[in-house]
Amino acid sequence: MNTALSVNVNKIAWLRNAREGIRPDIGAISKKIIDYGAAGITVHPRPDQRHIRPDDVYQLSTITKTFNVEYNIEGNPTAGPQTNGYPGFMKLVRDTCPTQCTLVPDTTNQLTSDHGWKLRESKQKETVSHFVNEAHELGCRVSIFADADPEIVRLAHQTRTDRIELFTGPWATAVASHGIDSTEAREWLARYVEAAEVAHELGLGVNAGHDLDLNNLAEFCRAVNVAEVSIGHALIADALEYGLEAVVQRYLDVIRHGCKLRDLQSGRE
Repeated sequence: MNTALSVNVNKIAWLRNAREGIRPDIGAISKKIIDYGAAGITVHPRPDQRHIRPDDVYQLSTITKTFNVEYNIEGNPTAGPQTNGYPGFMKLVRDTCPTQCTLVPDTTNQLTSDHGWKLRESKQKETVSHFVNEAHELGCRVSIFADADPEIVRLAHQTRTDRIELFTGPWATAVASHGIDSTEAREWLARYVEAAEVAHELGLGVNAGHDLDLNNLAEFCRAVNVAEVSIGHALIADALEYGLEAVVQRYLDVIRHGCKLRDLQSGRE
Protein backbone atom coordinates (compact mmCIF):
# COMPACT_ATOMS: atom_id res chain seq x y z
CA MET A 1 0.00 0.00 0.00
CA ASN A 2 1.36 3.39 -0.97
CA THR A 3 1.61 6.04 1.72
CA ALA A 4 -0.62 9.05 1.04
CA LEU A 5 0.83 12.57 0.92
CA SER A 6 -1.10 15.33 2.67
CA VAL A 7 0.44 18.76 2.14
CA ASN A 8 0.38 21.16 5.07
CA VAL A 9 -0.24 24.65 3.66
CA ASN A 10 0.48 26.62 6.84
CA LYS A 11 3.64 28.20 5.44
CA ILE A 12 1.78 29.47 2.38
CA ALA A 13 -0.59 31.31 4.71
CA TRP A 14 2.37 32.50 6.80
CA LEU A 15 3.95 34.11 3.73
CA ARG A 16 0.65 35.75 2.79
CA ASN A 17 0.25 37.13 6.30
CA ALA A 18 3.65 38.85 6.08
CA ARG A 19 1.91 41.46 3.92
CA GLU A 20 -1.66 42.65 3.69
CA GLY A 21 -3.60 41.13 0.80
CA ILE A 22 -4.24 37.67 -0.58
CA ARG A 23 -0.91 36.75 -2.21
CA PRO A 24 -0.04 33.97 -2.26
CA ASP A 25 -3.65 32.84 -2.67
CA ILE A 26 -3.91 29.80 -0.42
CA GLY A 27 -7.04 28.49 -2.11
CA ALA A 28 -5.60 28.70 -5.62
CA ILE A 29 -2.30 27.11 -4.58
CA SER A 30 -4.07 24.32 -2.69
CA LYS A 31 -6.03 23.52 -5.86
CA LYS A 32 -2.72 23.25 -7.73
CA ILE A 33 -1.26 20.97 -5.05
CA ILE A 34 -4.29 18.71 -5.39
CA ASP A 35 -4.02 18.79 -9.17
CA TYR A 36 -0.34 17.83 -8.91
CA GLY A 37 -1.29 14.63 -7.11
CA ALA A 38 -1.44 15.21 -3.35
CA ALA A 39 -4.02 13.03 -1.61
CA GLY A 40 -5.02 15.71 0.86
CA ILE A 41 -4.55 19.10 2.43
CA THR A 42 -3.54 19.67 6.07
CA VAL A 43 -3.99 22.83 8.12
CA HIS A 44 -2.98 23.62 11.68
CA PRO A 45 -4.92 26.74 12.71
CA ARG A 46 -3.26 28.17 15.81
CA PRO A 47 -4.96 30.57 18.24
CA ASP A 48 -2.53 33.41 17.42
CA GLN A 49 -3.47 33.12 13.70
CA ARG A 50 0.18 33.37 12.69
CA HIS A 51 -0.60 31.49 9.47
CA ILE A 52 -3.89 29.63 8.88
CA ARG A 53 -6.91 31.78 9.74
CA PRO A 54 -10.52 30.70 10.27
CA ASP A 55 -11.54 31.91 6.80
CA ASP A 56 -8.84 29.66 5.32
CA VAL A 57 -10.20 26.67 7.21
CA TYR A 58 -13.67 27.21 5.76
CA GLN A 59 -12.41 27.93 2.24
CA LEU A 60 -10.20 24.84 2.18
CA SER A 61 -13.04 22.72 3.50
CA THR A 62 -15.07 23.66 0.44
CA ILE A 63 -12.15 23.10 -1.93
CA THR A 64 -11.26 19.66 -0.58
CA LYS A 65 -14.89 18.55 -0.72
CA THR A 66 -15.18 19.83 -4.29
CA PHE A 67 -12.06 17.98 -5.39
CA ASN A 68 -12.91 14.91 -3.29
CA VAL A 69 -9.62 14.77 -1.41
CA GLU A 70 -8.94 14.37 2.28
CA TYR A 71 -8.95 17.36 4.61
CA ASN A 72 -6.94 17.11 7.82
CA ILE A 73 -7.33 19.74 10.53
CA GLU A 74 -4.81 19.46 13.33
CA GLY A 75 -4.39 21.32 16.57
CA ASN A 76 -4.98 21.38 20.29
CA PRO A 77 -8.65 20.62 20.99
CA THR A 78 -8.53 22.54 24.27
CA ALA A 79 -7.72 25.83 22.47
CA GLY A 80 -10.80 27.99 22.95
CA PRO A 81 -12.03 31.30 21.50
CA GLN A 82 -9.62 34.24 21.43
CA THR A 83 -10.21 38.00 21.33
CA ASN A 84 -8.44 38.13 17.93
CA GLY A 85 -11.35 36.30 16.30
CA TYR A 86 -10.09 32.74 16.60
CA PRO A 87 -13.28 30.78 17.34
CA GLY A 88 -11.68 27.79 19.07
CA PHE A 89 -10.25 24.63 17.55
CA MET A 90 -13.25 22.38 18.05
CA LYS A 91 -15.60 25.08 16.68
CA LEU A 92 -13.64 24.93 13.41
CA VAL A 93 -13.85 21.14 13.44
CA ARG A 94 -17.58 21.17 14.17
CA ASP A 95 -18.22 23.69 11.40
CA THR A 96 -16.25 21.84 8.71
CA CYS A 97 -16.35 18.14 9.70
CA PRO A 98 -12.97 17.35 8.09
CA THR A 99 -12.03 13.89 6.89
CA GLN A 100 -9.50 13.67 9.70
CA CYS A 101 -9.05 15.54 12.94
CA THR A 102 -5.53 15.27 14.36
CA LEU A 103 -5.25 16.16 18.05
CA VAL A 104 -1.93 17.79 18.94
CA PRO A 105 -0.82 18.93 22.43
CA ASP A 106 0.80 22.21 21.41
CA THR A 107 0.61 25.33 23.57
CA THR A 108 -0.64 28.70 22.40
CA ASN A 109 2.80 30.24 21.80
CA GLN A 110 4.65 27.08 20.77
CA LEU A 111 6.78 27.59 17.65
CA THR A 112 5.99 24.14 16.26
CA SER A 113 4.70 20.78 17.48
CA ASP A 114 7.53 19.00 19.28
CA HIS A 115 6.06 16.15 21.34
CA GLY A 116 3.13 13.81 21.57
CA TRP A 117 0.41 13.54 24.20
CA LYS A 118 1.58 12.49 27.67
CA LEU A 119 -0.97 9.73 27.95
CA ARG A 120 0.61 8.27 31.07
CA GLU A 121 -0.96 11.24 32.84
CA SER A 122 -4.58 10.28 33.51
CA LYS A 123 -5.82 13.84 33.02
CA GLN A 124 -4.33 14.11 29.53
CA LYS A 125 -5.65 10.69 28.62
CA GLU A 126 -9.15 11.67 29.78
CA THR A 127 -8.94 14.92 27.81
CA VAL A 128 -7.86 13.13 24.65
CA SER A 129 -10.56 10.47 25.05
CA HIS A 130 -13.21 13.16 25.40
CA PHE A 131 -12.22 14.93 22.21
CA VAL A 132 -11.75 11.69 20.28
CA ASN A 133 -15.37 10.90 21.12
CA GLU A 134 -16.55 14.39 20.13
CA ALA A 135 -14.78 14.20 16.76
CA HIS A 136 -16.19 10.73 16.15
CA GLU A 137 -19.69 12.07 16.74
CA LEU A 138 -19.01 14.54 13.91
CA GLY A 139 -18.05 11.68 11.59
CA CYS A 140 -14.32 12.51 11.55
CA ARG A 141 -11.53 9.99 11.52
CA VAL A 142 -9.32 10.82 14.49
CA SER A 143 -5.56 10.71 14.80
CA ILE A 144 -3.59 11.72 17.88
CA PHE A 145 -0.02 12.99 17.90
CA ALA A 146 2.22 10.45 19.61
CA ASP A 147 5.87 9.81 20.38
CA ALA A 148 7.48 6.57 19.20
CA ASP A 149 6.81 4.69 22.40
CA PRO A 150 4.97 1.34 22.48
CA GLU A 151 3.39 2.09 25.87
CA ILE A 152 2.05 5.41 24.56
CA VAL A 153 0.66 3.59 21.52
CA ARG A 154 -1.19 1.15 23.78
CA LEU A 155 -2.59 4.02 25.83
CA ALA A 156 -3.59 5.78 22.62
CA HIS A 157 -5.58 2.71 21.63
CA GLN A 158 -7.53 3.03 24.88
CA THR A 159 -8.72 6.51 23.86
CA ARG A 160 -10.50 4.88 20.88
CA THR A 161 -8.62 6.96 18.35
CA ASP A 162 -8.54 5.59 14.80
CA ARG A 163 -4.91 6.45 14.15
CA ILE A 164 -1.80 7.82 15.72
CA GLU A 165 0.52 10.31 14.05
CA LEU A 166 4.09 9.49 14.94
CA PHE A 167 6.14 12.59 15.74
CA THR A 168 9.14 12.18 13.44
CA GLY A 169 11.22 15.10 14.67
CA PRO A 170 13.82 12.93 16.46
CA TRP A 171 14.31 10.78 13.34
CA ALA A 172 14.84 13.85 11.17
CA THR A 173 17.25 15.38 13.68
CA ALA A 174 19.28 12.17 13.89
CA VAL A 175 19.56 11.98 10.10
CA ALA A 176 20.51 15.65 9.76
CA SER A 177 23.05 15.52 12.59
CA HIS A 178 24.65 12.10 12.09
CA GLY A 179 23.66 10.80 8.64
CA ILE A 180 20.99 8.39 7.50
CA ASP A 181 23.20 5.32 8.03
CA SER A 182 24.39 6.38 11.48
CA THR A 183 23.83 4.39 14.65
CA GLU A 184 21.72 7.21 16.04
CA ALA A 185 19.43 7.28 13.01
CA ARG A 186 19.09 3.48 12.98
CA GLU A 187 18.21 3.41 16.66
CA TRP A 188 15.48 5.98 16.16
CA LEU A 189 14.15 4.20 13.10
CA ALA A 190 13.88 0.97 15.08
CA ARG A 191 11.73 2.80 17.64
CA TYR A 192 9.33 3.94 14.94
CA VAL A 193 9.17 0.45 13.46
CA GLU A 194 8.30 -1.02 16.87
CA ALA A 195 5.71 1.66 17.65
CA ALA A 196 4.03 1.19 14.26
CA GLU A 197 3.99 -2.59 14.64
CA VAL A 198 2.30 -2.30 18.03
CA ALA A 199 -0.24 0.12 16.56
CA HIS A 200 -1.07 -2.22 13.70
CA GLU A 201 -1.42 -5.17 16.08
CA LEU A 202 -4.00 -3.12 17.99
CA GLY A 203 -5.86 -2.17 14.81
CA LEU A 204 -4.68 1.45 14.74
CA GLY A 205 -3.74 3.23 11.55
CA VAL A 206 -0.40 5.03 11.53
CA ASN A 207 0.38 8.48 10.16
CA ALA A 208 3.66 10.35 10.49
CA GLY A 209 4.79 13.93 10.38
CA HIS A 210 7.28 16.61 11.35
CA ASP A 211 10.52 17.47 9.52
CA LEU A 212 10.14 14.70 6.96
CA ASP A 213 11.88 15.78 3.76
CA LEU A 214 13.47 14.53 0.54
CA ASN A 215 16.54 13.33 2.45
CA ASN A 216 14.84 11.15 5.06
CA LEU A 217 11.38 10.30 3.71
CA ALA A 218 12.15 7.32 1.46
CA GLU A 219 14.03 5.46 4.17
CA PHE A 220 11.27 6.15 6.69
CA CYS A 221 8.60 4.84 4.31
CA ARG A 222 10.75 1.79 3.55
CA ALA A 223 11.02 0.86 7.20
CA VAL A 224 7.73 2.05 8.70
CA ASN A 225 4.32 1.10 7.33
CA VAL A 226 2.43 4.40 7.45
CA ALA A 227 -0.89 5.29 5.86
CA GLU A 228 -0.19 9.01 5.49
CA VAL A 229 2.56 11.56 5.88
CA SER A 230 1.81 15.23 6.46
CA ILE A 231 4.53 17.52 5.12
CA GLY A 232 4.55 21.28 4.99
CA HIS A 233 7.63 23.33 5.88
CA ALA A 234 10.16 21.22 3.96
CA LEU A 235 7.96 20.83 0.90
CA ILE A 236 7.19 24.55 0.65
CA ALA A 237 10.87 25.41 1.18
CA ASP A 238 11.89 22.94 -1.54
CA ALA A 239 9.32 24.50 -3.87
CA LEU A 240 11.40 27.70 -3.85
CA GLU A 241 14.21 25.71 -5.46
CA TYR A 242 12.38 23.20 -7.66
CA GLY A 243 8.97 24.78 -8.28
CA LEU A 244 5.72 23.66 -6.71
CA GLU A 245 4.62 21.11 -9.31
CA ALA A 246 8.07 19.54 -9.55
CA VAL A 247 8.49 19.32 -5.81
CA VAL A 248 5.11 17.67 -5.22
CA GLN A 249 6.12 15.09 -7.83
CA ARG A 250 9.50 14.62 -6.13
CA TYR A 251 7.81 13.90 -2.80
CA LEU A 252 5.36 11.49 -4.42
CA ASP A 253 8.22 9.72 -6.19
CA VAL A 254 10.22 9.43 -2.98
CA ILE A 255 7.21 8.00 -1.14
CA ARG A 256 6.54 5.49 -3.91
CA HIS A 257 10.19 4.44 -3.92
CA GLY A 258 10.21 3.87 -0.16
CA CYS A 259 6.94 1.93 -0.26
CA LYS A 260 8.19 -0.22 -3.13
CA LEU A 261 11.31 -1.12 -1.17
CA ARG A 262 9.15 -1.98 1.84
CA ASP A 263 6.98 -4.26 -0.28
CA LEU A 264 10.02 -5.95 -1.80
CA GLN A 265 11.64 -6.66 1.54
CA SER A 266 8.39 -8.03 2.94
CA GLY A 267 8.09 -10.42 0.01
CA ARG A 268 4.93 -8.93 -1.49
CA GLU A 269 6.59 -8.48 -4.88
